[in-house]
Amino acid sequence: MTPQEYCQDKAAKSGSSFYYSFLSLPDLKREAITAVYAFCREVDDIVDGHGDPQIKSTKLNWWHDEIDNLFGAVPQHPITRALKPVIENFSLPKEYFSEIIDGMLMDLHQNRYASFKDLSLYCYRVASVVGLISAEIFGYQDRQTLKYANDLGMAFQLTNIMRDVYDDYKNDRIYIPQDELEKFGVTENDIKTQNHSDAFRQLMRYQAERANSYYKKAFLQLPDSDRFTQRAGIIMSAIYHALLNEIIKDDYQVLTHRVRLSSPRKIWIAWRTKRNETKLHKTYLKQNAKRQN
Repeated sequence: MTPQEYCQDKAAKSGSSFYYSFLSLPDLKREAITAVYAFCREVDDIVDGHGDPQIKSTKLNWWHDEIDNLFGAVPQHPITRALKPVIENFSLPKEYFSEIIDGMLMDLHQNRYASFKDLSLYCYRVASVVGLISAEIFGYQDRQTLKYANDLGMAFQLTNIMRDVYDDYKNDRIYIPQDELEKFGVTENDIKTQNHSDAFRQLMRYQAERANSYYKKAFLQLPDSDRFTQRAGIIMSAIYHALLNEIIKDDYQVLTHRVRLSSPRKIWIAWRTKRNETKLHKTYLKQNAKRQN
Protein backbone atom coordinates (compact mmCIF):
# COMPACT_ATOMS: atom_id res chain seq x y z
CA MET A 1 0.00 0.00 0.00
CA THR A 2 1.41 3.38 -1.02
CA PRO A 3 1.31 6.35 1.40
CA GLN A 4 -1.43 7.91 -0.73
CA GLU A 5 -3.47 4.69 -0.65
CA TYR A 6 -3.06 4.52 3.14
CA CYS A 7 -4.47 8.05 3.46
CA GLN A 8 -7.31 7.34 1.02
CA ASP A 9 -8.27 4.23 2.98
CA LYS A 10 -8.15 6.15 6.27
CA ALA A 11 -10.41 8.90 4.91
CA ALA A 12 -12.88 6.58 3.19
CA LYS A 13 -13.37 4.39 6.27
CA SER A 14 -14.22 7.36 8.47
CA GLY A 15 -17.53 8.05 6.71
CA SER A 16 -17.03 11.71 7.61
CA SER A 17 -18.75 14.65 5.95
CA PHE A 18 -15.30 15.85 4.97
CA TYR A 19 -14.79 12.88 2.66
CA TYR A 20 -17.81 13.76 0.52
CA SER A 21 -16.57 17.30 -0.01
CA PHE A 22 -13.17 16.08 -1.23
CA LEU A 23 -14.77 14.46 -4.27
CA SER A 24 -15.30 17.88 -5.90
CA LEU A 25 -11.58 18.71 -5.94
CA PRO A 26 -8.99 18.31 -8.72
CA ASP A 27 -6.68 15.31 -8.23
CA LEU A 28 -3.70 17.18 -6.74
CA LYS A 29 -5.80 19.07 -4.20
CA ARG A 30 -7.90 16.01 -3.39
CA GLU A 31 -4.79 13.95 -2.62
CA ALA A 32 -3.42 16.82 -0.50
CA ILE A 33 -6.51 17.36 1.62
CA THR A 34 -6.99 13.59 1.98
CA ALA A 35 -3.47 13.31 3.43
CA VAL A 36 -4.18 16.16 5.86
CA TYR A 37 -7.47 14.58 6.89
CA ALA A 38 -5.78 11.20 7.40
CA PHE A 39 -3.28 12.89 9.71
CA CYS A 40 -6.12 14.42 11.73
CA ARG A 41 -7.88 11.05 11.97
CA GLU A 42 -4.67 9.29 13.00
CA VAL A 43 -3.92 11.56 15.95
CA ASP A 44 -7.59 11.79 16.94
CA ASP A 45 -7.84 7.99 17.02
CA ILE A 46 -4.99 7.92 19.54
CA VAL A 47 -7.00 10.08 21.93
CA ASP A 48 -10.32 8.30 21.39
CA GLY A 49 -8.93 4.78 21.60
CA HIS A 50 -8.73 2.67 24.75
CA GLY A 51 -5.54 2.70 26.77
CA ASP A 52 -3.43 4.46 29.35
CA PRO A 53 -3.40 8.27 29.01
CA GLN A 54 0.37 8.29 29.51
CA ILE A 55 0.84 5.94 26.58
CA LYS A 56 -1.46 8.11 24.48
CA SER A 57 0.59 11.16 25.45
CA THR A 58 3.78 9.36 24.43
CA LYS A 59 2.26 8.47 21.07
CA LEU A 60 1.17 12.07 20.44
CA ASN A 61 4.60 13.35 21.39
CA TRP A 62 6.03 10.86 18.88
CA TRP A 63 3.89 12.63 16.30
CA HIS A 64 5.44 15.94 17.32
CA ASP A 65 8.82 14.38 16.50
CA GLU A 66 7.45 12.98 13.26
CA ILE A 67 6.28 16.46 12.21
CA ASP A 68 9.87 17.61 12.82
CA ASN A 69 10.93 14.82 10.46
CA LEU A 70 8.34 15.91 7.92
CA PHE A 71 9.69 19.43 7.82
CA GLY A 72 13.34 18.47 8.29
CA ALA A 73 14.70 14.98 7.91
CA VAL A 74 12.95 11.95 6.44
CA PRO A 75 9.39 11.15 7.60
CA GLN A 76 8.72 7.56 8.66
CA HIS A 77 4.94 7.16 8.75
CA PRO A 78 2.88 6.59 5.56
CA ILE A 79 0.83 9.71 6.33
CA THR A 80 3.83 12.00 6.72
CA ARG A 81 5.38 10.50 3.60
CA ALA A 82 2.16 11.40 1.78
CA LEU A 83 2.27 14.87 3.35
CA LYS A 84 5.84 15.57 2.19
CA PRO A 85 4.89 16.79 -1.32
CA VAL A 86 1.79 18.48 0.11
CA ILE A 87 3.67 20.83 2.43
CA GLU A 88 6.04 21.67 -0.43
CA ASN A 89 3.34 22.24 -3.07
CA PHE A 90 1.10 24.33 -0.82
CA SER A 91 3.67 25.95 1.51
CA LEU A 92 1.95 24.70 4.64
CA PRO A 93 3.53 25.86 7.92
CA LYS A 94 4.80 23.39 10.49
CA GLU A 95 2.99 25.28 13.27
CA TYR A 96 -0.42 24.22 11.98
CA PHE A 97 0.35 20.52 12.39
CA SER A 98 1.89 21.11 15.82
CA GLU A 99 -1.24 22.99 16.91
CA ILE A 100 -3.46 20.06 15.92
CA ILE A 101 -1.36 17.67 18.02
CA ASP A 102 -1.44 20.14 20.93
CA GLY A 103 -5.24 20.17 20.64
CA MET A 104 -5.29 16.40 20.95
CA LEU A 105 -2.99 16.61 23.98
CA MET A 106 -5.51 18.99 25.57
CA ASP A 107 -8.05 16.15 25.45
CA LEU A 108 -5.72 14.05 27.58
CA HIS A 109 -5.12 16.70 30.21
CA GLN A 110 -8.31 18.77 30.27
CA ASN A 111 -11.87 17.47 30.31
CA ARG A 112 -13.80 20.56 31.45
CA TYR A 113 -13.77 24.20 30.28
CA ALA A 114 -14.64 27.05 32.60
CA SER A 115 -15.85 29.43 29.90
CA PHE A 116 -16.22 29.75 26.15
CA LYS A 117 -12.99 31.74 26.09
CA ASP A 118 -11.19 28.67 27.46
CA LEU A 119 -12.96 26.37 25.01
CA SER A 120 -12.05 28.60 22.06
CA LEU A 121 -8.36 27.65 22.20
CA TYR A 122 -9.27 23.97 21.98
CA CYS A 123 -11.65 24.61 19.06
CA TYR A 124 -8.99 26.65 17.28
CA ARG A 125 -6.41 23.89 17.55
CA VAL A 126 -8.58 20.93 16.56
CA ALA A 127 -10.85 22.61 14.00
CA SER A 128 -9.99 26.16 12.94
CA VAL A 129 -6.39 25.18 12.13
CA VAL A 130 -7.74 22.40 9.90
CA GLY A 131 -9.85 25.05 8.19
CA LEU A 132 -6.78 27.23 7.65
CA ILE A 133 -4.81 24.32 6.17
CA SER A 134 -7.75 23.50 3.92
CA ALA A 135 -8.00 27.10 2.72
CA GLU A 136 -4.32 27.03 1.74
CA ILE A 137 -4.83 23.86 -0.26
CA PHE A 138 -8.06 24.99 -1.91
CA GLY A 139 -6.46 28.31 -2.87
CA TYR A 140 -7.35 31.97 -2.35
CA GLN A 141 -6.56 35.45 -3.62
CA ASP A 142 -7.81 37.49 -0.66
CA ARG A 143 -6.38 36.88 2.83
CA GLN A 144 -9.84 37.65 4.21
CA THR A 145 -10.59 34.06 3.22
CA LEU A 146 -8.43 32.89 6.12
CA LYS A 147 -10.82 34.60 8.55
CA TYR A 148 -13.67 32.74 6.86
CA ALA A 149 -11.78 29.44 7.23
CA ASN A 150 -11.03 30.09 10.90
CA ASP A 151 -14.66 30.83 11.78
CA LEU A 152 -16.03 27.99 9.68
CA GLY A 153 -13.78 25.55 11.55
CA MET A 154 -15.16 26.94 14.80
CA ALA A 155 -18.74 26.44 13.55
CA PHE A 156 -17.98 22.81 12.64
CA GLN A 157 -16.50 22.06 16.06
CA LEU A 158 -19.40 23.67 17.92
CA THR A 159 -21.77 21.52 15.87
CA ASN A 160 -19.76 18.42 16.78
CA ILE A 161 -19.83 19.35 20.45
CA MET A 162 -23.62 19.60 20.40
CA ARG A 163 -24.03 16.29 18.57
CA ASP A 164 -21.65 14.43 20.89
CA VAL A 165 -22.68 15.76 24.32
CA TYR A 166 -23.64 12.38 25.74
CA ASP A 167 -20.90 10.34 24.04
CA ASP A 168 -18.30 12.82 25.25
CA TYR A 169 -19.69 12.62 28.79
CA LYS A 170 -19.28 8.83 28.73
CA ASN A 171 -15.59 9.52 28.06
CA ASP A 172 -15.54 11.96 31.00
CA ARG A 173 -15.42 15.03 28.79
CA ILE A 174 -17.78 17.99 28.85
CA TYR A 175 -17.10 20.65 26.26
CA ILE A 176 -20.11 22.80 27.11
CA PRO A 177 -18.56 25.63 29.19
CA GLN A 178 -19.09 25.20 32.92
CA ASP A 179 -20.37 28.75 33.42
CA GLU A 180 -23.07 28.13 30.79
CA LEU A 181 -24.16 24.88 32.42
CA GLU A 182 -24.55 26.85 35.64
CA LYS A 183 -26.31 29.75 33.91
CA PHE A 184 -29.02 27.46 32.51
CA GLY A 185 -29.25 25.26 35.61
CA VAL A 186 -28.00 22.07 33.97
CA THR A 187 -25.86 19.73 36.09
CA GLU A 188 -23.48 16.96 35.08
CA ASN A 189 -25.96 14.54 36.64
CA ASP A 190 -28.60 15.78 34.18
CA ILE A 191 -26.30 14.72 31.35
CA LYS A 192 -25.50 11.41 33.05
CA THR A 193 -29.18 10.57 33.53
CA GLN A 194 -30.08 11.85 30.03
CA ASN A 195 -32.48 14.38 31.50
CA HIS A 196 -33.94 16.12 28.45
CA SER A 197 -35.36 18.96 30.51
CA ASP A 198 -36.51 22.39 29.42
CA ALA A 199 -33.33 23.79 30.97
CA PHE A 200 -31.23 21.44 28.82
CA ARG A 201 -33.14 22.44 25.68
CA GLN A 202 -32.54 26.11 26.45
CA LEU A 203 -28.83 25.38 26.98
CA MET A 204 -28.64 23.60 23.63
CA ARG A 205 -30.58 26.37 21.90
CA TYR A 206 -27.95 28.78 23.18
CA GLN A 207 -25.19 26.55 21.77
CA ALA A 208 -27.00 26.32 18.43
CA GLU A 209 -27.35 30.10 18.21
CA ARG A 210 -23.61 30.47 18.79
CA ALA A 211 -22.78 27.88 16.15
CA ASN A 212 -25.13 29.56 13.67
CA SER A 213 -23.48 32.90 14.37
CA TYR A 214 -20.11 31.42 13.37
CA TYR A 215 -21.54 29.99 10.14
CA LYS A 216 -23.00 33.40 9.34
CA LYS A 217 -19.84 35.31 10.26
CA ALA A 218 -17.70 32.93 8.22
CA PHE A 219 -19.64 33.46 5.00
CA LEU A 220 -19.83 37.22 5.49
CA GLN A 221 -16.01 37.14 5.38
CA LEU A 222 -15.67 34.97 2.26
CA PRO A 223 -14.83 37.16 -0.76
CA ASP A 224 -16.71 36.40 -3.98
CA SER A 225 -13.35 36.07 -5.74
CA ASP A 226 -12.45 33.02 -3.63
CA ARG A 227 -15.83 31.38 -3.33
CA PHE A 228 -15.39 28.87 -6.17
CA THR A 229 -11.91 27.75 -5.16
CA GLN A 230 -13.22 27.25 -1.61
CA ARG A 231 -16.23 25.23 -2.78
CA ALA A 232 -15.10 22.04 -1.00
CA GLY A 233 -15.31 23.93 2.31
CA ILE A 234 -18.70 25.27 1.30
CA ILE A 235 -19.88 21.70 0.64
CA MET A 236 -18.61 20.71 4.11
CA SER A 237 -20.49 23.66 5.56
CA ALA A 238 -23.73 22.66 3.83
CA ILE A 239 -23.49 19.14 5.30
CA TYR A 240 -22.54 20.32 8.79
CA HIS A 241 -25.21 23.03 8.79
CA ALA A 242 -27.78 20.43 7.77
CA LEU A 243 -26.65 18.35 10.76
CA LEU A 244 -27.06 21.34 13.07
CA ASN A 245 -30.55 21.99 11.67
CA GLU A 246 -31.40 18.32 12.20
CA ILE A 247 -30.36 18.62 15.87
CA ILE A 248 -32.59 21.68 16.22
CA LYS A 249 -35.48 19.97 14.40
CA ASP A 250 -35.07 16.97 16.72
CA ASP A 251 -35.57 19.29 19.71
CA TYR A 252 -31.95 18.78 20.85
CA GLN A 253 -32.46 15.10 21.71
CA VAL A 254 -28.69 14.58 21.78
CA LEU A 255 -28.69 12.86 25.18
CA THR A 256 -30.75 9.89 24.03
CA HIS A 257 -29.36 9.24 20.54
CA ARG A 258 -26.73 10.45 18.10
CA VAL A 259 -28.22 12.69 15.42
CA ARG A 260 -26.67 11.88 12.05
CA LEU A 261 -27.21 12.32 8.32
CA SER A 262 -27.34 9.28 6.07
CA SER A 263 -24.65 8.79 3.43
CA PRO A 264 -27.16 9.26 0.56
CA ARG A 265 -28.29 12.56 2.08
CA LYS A 266 -24.69 13.75 2.44
CA ILE A 267 -24.02 12.85 -1.19
CA TRP A 268 -27.17 14.68 -2.29
CA ILE A 269 -26.25 17.80 -0.29
CA ALA A 270 -22.72 17.69 -1.74
CA TRP A 271 -24.04 17.38 -5.31
CA ARG A 272 -26.62 20.13 -4.85
CA THR A 273 -24.12 22.50 -3.26
CA LYS A 274 -21.51 21.88 -5.95
CA ARG A 275 -24.12 22.58 -8.63
CA ASN A 276 -25.19 25.82 -6.94
CA GLU A 277 -21.61 26.99 -6.50
CA THR A 278 -20.89 26.32 -10.18
CA LYS A 279 -23.89 28.47 -11.13
CA LEU A 280 -22.77 31.25 -8.77
CA HIS A 281 -19.27 31.12 -10.22
CA LYS A 282 -20.54 31.50 -13.77
CA THR A 283 -22.59 34.52 -12.69
CA TYR A 284 -19.55 36.00 -10.92
CA LEU A 285 -17.38 35.58 -14.02
CA LYS A 286 -19.99 37.28 -16.22
CA GLN A 287 -20.38 40.20 -13.80
CA ASN A 288 -16.61 40.52 -13.47
CA ALA A 289 -16.20 40.55 -17.26
CA LYS A 290 -18.80 43.35 -17.54
CA ARG A 291 -16.98 45.43 -14.92
CA GLN A 292 -13.70 45.06 -16.77
CA ASN A 293 -15.33 46.13 -20.05
